[in-house]
Amino acid sequence: MNVIQSAPPWIRSRRFDLSFVAVPVALAAVSGAIVLARPDLFLLVLALDIWLLGFHHVVATYSRLGADRDSVREHLGLITRLPIAVLVAVLAVGLGVGFWALTTVYLYWQWFHYTRQSWGIARVYERKSGGPLPENPRLFAAAFYLLPLWGILHRSHQSPDEFLRVEVKTIPVPSWLVTIVGASAILAMLGVAAARLIAWRNGTLPVMHTVFFASHLVIFAAGYLLIGEIDHGWLVINVWHNAQYLAFVWHFNNRHAAEASTPTFIQQMSSGDRVVLYFALSIAASTVIYLTLQLTLALIVAPIIVYQTINFHHYIVDSRIWKVRQKPLQATLGLPS
Repeated sequence: MNVIQSAPPWIRSRRFDLSFVAVPVALAAVSGAIVLARPDLFLLVLALDIWLLGFHHVVATYSRLGADRDSVREHLGLITRLPIAVLVAVLAVGLGVGFWALTTVYLYWQWFHYTRQSWGIARVYERKSGGPLPENPRLFAAAFYLLPLWGILHRSHQSPDEFLRVEVKTIPVPSWLVTIVGASAILAMLGVAAARLIAWRNGTLPVMHTVFFASHLVIFAAGYLLIGEIDHGWLVINVWHNAQYLAFVWHFNNRHAAEASTPTFIQQMSSGDRVVLYFALSIAASTVIYLTLQLTLALIVAPIIVYQTINFHHYIVDSRIWKVRQKPLQATLGLPS
């Protein structure tokens, strides 16, 4: 008889975790299916993704930075000095080199950002599993990272002229390198699969960690390898990434609210059963913020400067505030140190 290991495997609860994994995958699959069946609907699906998930995704980061006075004090440099530095760098690259350079940086940085977010969540599930992974940690890391690496090398080898309707220049990648990395990824995944099968037979399978890892592989394979058109593939992984992030930030804010003696407005909206109200207010706030930016800053500089400044700043901030090894984050998320 196969028995799942006794340690609670949930980030939050059975209902939340199953939705946390399944809903972003489902949204990504539906978005991909629509644009594959009807390429002429790509801009419509992209607009919905940006409005309902993308804007909200970035604003969610700032709700983390400004959740309370302590958060603002701790991250003051990220809120004040960093945006100016990123804007100066983006202006220098965009106006000095060309807008294609910003798009190229975005292509590779978003790939890294998406991979690292997924890795962070996998680490959370690993800690929640209550024990070591069935396979060697280096083997798991290889399987986890080699598939995304295979994907971005494949896209680079394709050498598209445009990415999201903007000129792009990719790093030259020979076909033999794509083949070697692809073969290595497959071998690593087979090694992990074998170890997980043995763990399942022994009743020690970390179920949610395995399910999340499988979703990671499916999405990156679809977004970078199986879907031929770069924009359509990117849309799939972007929808997945955005939806995943929004759910995780809500969970963090909800846990953080429970710790606060005097919850702020953001924390109050994240607490209890106010999920629908929280997301409705977040979407409304992000819509107002981005429309304001579009009607003001975009009149001064090219829209790509504005949006890539926001994107790149967001990537840097996320790399600082979501490190699972940080003790306060572990405490809020209820992770063993």
